[in-house]
Amino acid sequence: MKILLEFKVLRSPWSIQTLCRLFHQYHNTFAPLNFSDYEAISRCEQELPEYFNFASDVLDKWSQIEKERKEPSNPALWWINGKGDEIKWSFEELGFLSQKVANALSGPCSLQRGDRVLVILPRLPEWWLLYVACMRTGVIIIPGTTQLTAEDICYRLLASKAKGIITTDVLAPAVDSVASKCQFLKTKLIVSESSRAEWLNFSDLLKAAPAVHNCVKTKSQDPMAIYFTSGTTGYPKMVEHSYGSFGLGVFLCGRYWMNLTPSDIMWNMSDTAWVKAAIGSVFGPWFQGTCVFVHAMPQFDPGALLNTLCRYPVTTLCSTPTAYRTLVQHDLTRYAFKKLKHCLSGGEPLNPEVMAQWKSQTGLTIYEGYGQTETIIDENGNVLPPGKEGDIAIKMDAKRPFAFFTRYVDDPERTASTVRGNFYITGDRGSMDADGYIWFMGRSDDVIISSGYRIGPFEIESALIQHPAVIESAVVSSPDPLRGEVVKAFVVLSPSFKSQDPKKLACELQVHVKKVTAPYKYPRKIEFVQQLPKTVTGKIRRNELRNKEWGQN
Repeated sequence: MKILLEFKVLRSPWSIQTLCRLFHQYHNTFAPLNFSDYEAISRCEQELPEYFNFASDVLDKWSQIEKERKEPSNPALWWINGKGDEIKWSFEELGFLSQKVANALSGPCSLQRGDRVLVILPRLPEWWLLYVACMRTGVIIIPGTTQLTAEDICYRLLASKAKGIITTDVLAPAVDSVASKCQFLKTKLIVSESSRAEWLNFSDLLKAAPAVHNCVKTKSQDPMAIYFTSGTTGYPKMVEHSYGSFGLGVFLCGRYWMNLTPSDIMWNMSDTAWVKAAIGSVFGPWFQGTCVFVHAMPQFDPGALLNTLCRYPVTTLCSTPTAYRTLVQHDLTRYAFKKLKHCLSGGEPLNPEVMAQWKSQTGLTIYEGYGQTETIIDENGNVLPPGKEGDIAIKMDAKRPFAFFTRYVDDPERTASTVRGNFYITGDRGSMDADGYIWFMGRSDDVIISSGYRIGPFEIESALIQHPAVIESAVVSSPDPLRGEVVKAFVVLSPSFKSQDPKKLACELQVHVKKVTAPYKYPRKIEFVQQLPKTVTGKIRRNELRNKEWGQN
């Protein structure tokens, strides 16, 4: 962190003239596509180019555009930590620093094109530099959450055969405790102001690294990133994305759903471990030349979030439904947002009640993002009529659309299971109404099967939150000797209802759900809790509660 703060303009021993001079020494040897081509490619109206690299074809082009502008522009990255530290990088500075990091990866870290590196960092500026540097070098990045245990890290290192790991002081001891079991691990890089035995130091390498790096020439289908899924059963699976699927595949998302322009400032609150961080904090905004805003809150703090929106000119906010459900519990009319005009939600469905509360208190609409829906089919690949529940699937032509993930790594059988006839199976369940609208039910592995009925947890959670006693809820399956499994709801109560008789209140909530949705879906078990697990999505939270309910580790 300290070395990055030193690179801030006017505080740095490096003058802006030096930065520019060193940067200009680098000439892109691969002609970038015209920006006008990107939309046609993303709509599959134009062929995917054989070669594409987001770092050289997009970021470096924005750097050139930035230099040609006469008026001031927004930074590419604007980072704060709420403690007074602040970093603003232009696209030119982002390019300069990421090239130095690229040289550090391919030099002292001995990572070559095609090697895999596990990157476990919180919302630090280094994460963005490393993400771009991996693209420049062809090193495959594997983002991980800082909540991983030593056992989790060991599993990921072994499964991925990663040759490198990059983390902070917090997780370095956990890595050291399992490193001897990970025969493929060769390089450990620590992001810290202090040194650690057997670890390379990021700050030291950044200072010493050459300033010019020639970006590798990558094909659109070359692997770029691997993410470990958070599946309900079994160990997490490795999902691979390519330079085309993550780069070009996100163009429409940034332009239309995020509605971004170079004058916007985008704050995506996703953890760096999730795909949504890549979409909303790298590819989506930077494709449009938009500033990525980051507040490095260690934990979700609704008060700090709202105050930041009042103090900083954030125009676009993207967060999870869980966060919005918490925010609407505050009196939002007391807050005067400085520039906020566009709100986004993704990762899971947002309750209509919460969306209405946000609109009434802020005047802003929340735009939900879901990129997989197209049609509903049965287990044999037949399109279902309106009203029938089935798998949400996307009809494919002869070849798999380039914007999809490439494969489950080392699991061809699971990869093949995503295709049924000429349909791609999203893993979501839903139904279509008579007007052609698709109603999401839940993930296939979230669905509760009770006495033969298939029940989606989100619908019950949405019904519960409409009752004034309920602040938040999570619905999972619970073992039952007669029905196999039944619906169980974990409920956080509003303060004014906490003194009521729990048995009577549970019955009242059950009756309420029966009135709002189909009676067979009501929660047969209700447990009142002080708080729910603090996770970024309802799905991960349900997984945690379900595993405890079924006695699984």
